[in-house]
Amino acid sequence: MPKMVLLAEYVAINGVDLSTYNKKAELTTKVEEKDVTTYGSLGWKELLGGLKSGELALDFLQDVAAAALDSIMWPLLGTVVTFEVRASNSAVSTSNPKYTGFVLVNGWNPIQGSVGDEASVGVSYPTSGAVVRATA
Repeated sequence: MPKMVLLAEYVAINGVDLSTYNKKAELTTKVEEKDVTTYGSLGWKELLGGLKSGELALDFLQDVAAAALDSIMWPLLGTVVTFEVRASNSAVSTSNPKYTGFVLVNGWNPIQGSVGDEASVGVSYPTSGAVVRATA
């Protein structure tokens, strides 16, 4: 059984590689469940898939220096931008597919944490439109 350890995920937002700031990336997709059960279903629930949606959750180590993470993300607030994530920063292939699409940057937490914590930023952005999986 193949196993995998994530050591070098690739994360890009708006075409900018943010992997050096990123310590966790989760892309989730789902489909609405539409109940189409009738009396003809003989007591069994019947479902069809409805609208698809997704979410990109990211945990960053904050950097507020000029041209660093905060100055990259702050201007994107309220905009729809591209994203790309891969399990590894190596080339895209059948064993390292890329997932791409658009996300709405609906929030940014420039300062987050308590005394003694690392300066980190946790965000979760909804996808806008299709999420595409590609191997080339």
